[in-house]
Amino acid sequence: MLVKHVPDTELPRHLDTATGAIDMSGDNVLDEINSRALTWALDLRNAAGGEVIALTMGPKAATESLRAALAIGANEAVHIIDDAQPGPDAIASSAVLAAAIKQIGFDLVVAGDASTDGSTGAVPAMLAERLGVPHLTYVTAASVAGQTITATRDGGDVSYELTADLPAVVSVTEKIAEPKVPGFKGIMTAKRKPRRTLQLSDLGLDASSLAGGGWTITSVTPKPPRGKGHTITDDGTAAQQITDYLANLQIIGK
Repeated sequence: MLVKHVPDTELPRHLDTATGAIDMSGDNVLDEINSRALTWALDLRNAAGGEVIALTMGPKAATESLRAALAIGANEAVHIIDDAQPGPDAIASSAVLAAAIKQIGFDLVVAGDASTDGSTGAVPAMLAERLGVPHLTYVTAASVAGQTITATRDGGDVSYELTADLPAVVSVTEKIAEPKVPGFKGIMTAKRKPRRTLQLSDLGLDASSLAGGGWTITSVTPKPPRGKGHTITDDGTAAQQITDYLANLQIIGK
């Protein structure tokens, strides 16, 4: 079960103008999509057996999100933490996560469809490729019977039924489950659950093998201040004014 420590979405987010990465110096939390995915994974564990291992890669502060995952119900937490670990690079990150998953062992890798910070939505697919297993995407409901996972993907006007043999990777949407909130008992129990840390060297990796993988941020420009809105006075031609305004912005055709 992949979890990620991200800036609180209820607060303004900023880019570090020096690195181009999201500024993580403020309040950070367990990504909500991970809370939903974890809730589903725990329901699956309770129905089919096994264990849920929460895995993250990030700075020391990411321990807080692992602690939250344990309090919600995960059996164990694994934290990849290394000063040389890659920054905001999905390709390099997927290489590190895949190496850790192989070392831990797995039947099913559960992830959110996209994190609320980077929002690339690419890491689960990259993991499936690196692990050499099927990937079920944009899943809204799923169940496991024996060595087969059956899932539903919401396609708007239609839905799709997906099946795959385990092991596999599944990335879920916010519809998969309502997120659980850690209770006092869960918080206290989390303190006794196993937690371990891994460095790149533990995974047979080093910084040089990950350098220059996916992309390079060459510059960052602060978002310009929001300009004044466009006021339309209804003198009987408001509908036409709105149509002309949207057409000039090329939002609709003239």
